[in-house]
Amino acid sequence: MKKLLLLMAVLALTISTSAADKYDNPDTIVVARDGTGDFCTIDEAIEVCRAFMDYHKVIFVRNGVYKEKLIIPQWLQNIEICGENADKTIITHDDHANINRVETGKPMGTFRTYTLKIEGNAITLKNITIENCSARLGQAVALHTEGDRLLFINCRFIGHQDTVYTGMANTRLYFKDCYICGTTDFIFGPSIAWFENCTIESLINSYITAASTPQDQPYGYIFNHCRLIAKPEVTQVYLGRPWRDYGYTLFMNSELGGHIRPEGWHNWEKHREQTARYQEYNNHGEGVQTKRRVGWSRQLTKKEAAMITPETVFTTESKWNPLQ
Repeated sequence: MKKLLLLMAVLALTISTSAADKYDNPDTIVVARDGTGDFCTIDEAIEVCRAFMDYHKVIFVRNGVYKEKLIIPQWLQNIEICGENADKTIITHDDHANINRVETGKPMGTFRTYTLKIEGNAITLKNITIENCSARLGQAVALHTEGDRLLFINCRFIGHQDTVYTGMANTRLYFKDCYICGTTDFIFGPSIAWFENCTIESLINSYITAASTPQDQPYGYIFNHCRLIAKPEVTQVYLGRPWRDYGYTLFMNSELGGHIRPEGWHNWEKHREQTARYQEYNNHGEGVQTKRRVGWSRQLTKKEAAMITPETVFTTESKWNPLQ
């Protein structure tokens, strides 16, 4: 009898504790550096979110500079991190690939340098800056993604080499009205990613993309209605080079500045000219020199381009239309 009473007491306490979690609901959590919100750091707000939520949870971040190295773990979903103002709400960190790790004394390497790593699915970022502010001493990732169905709306991604790493094949990402800048291969990885009406700024003469699209994945990076710009001294930039053999990148309906090299694309390794999937359609601007492009890239026909929409691109094992 005593054991039964003890068990009932523990169960009651558990239920009471669960019910007392004031953050287990769809209400917005407010983060503010000055202490006027629910939390002072974004990490604290992420920590109180319930695993595998079936409702939409907003973490509203007031203006400020948040020096944090963040992970949204794989057991979190349906979270939106919304900044007050994209230019004034900044998450920043400064790891780079050649920093020695404390636990091993060996260089950190590219894939641990992220400012924000997203492992969970159905995550949204709005009106916020993600920055890696390290010195140019090695690769330095600002955004590292592994989750599926990720939305980035009116965000800024700032870094130099390897700014945005889309790190998992067959995951789907949609960037709208975003700004991304960097030096070398600053958008790279195997994911399916659509960039709509984004501004892409090259900071040195180098490469914009480095797709590593798997052979069996029909799409990789698609830039639609985007604007490619550069610093005034930058005059020799490639649209991309294939990090792996079957890299897929398409620029369509976009403005290509005069800093884009006439040949457009680089092979990285000679044999990849046989496998890389590099395409363009209906672009405009000084950087459009279709007759001087490398012979192993393609200009799509109107009929081919009409078939490439977010709905078709993002229908893999399940349907997802980020426009709905």
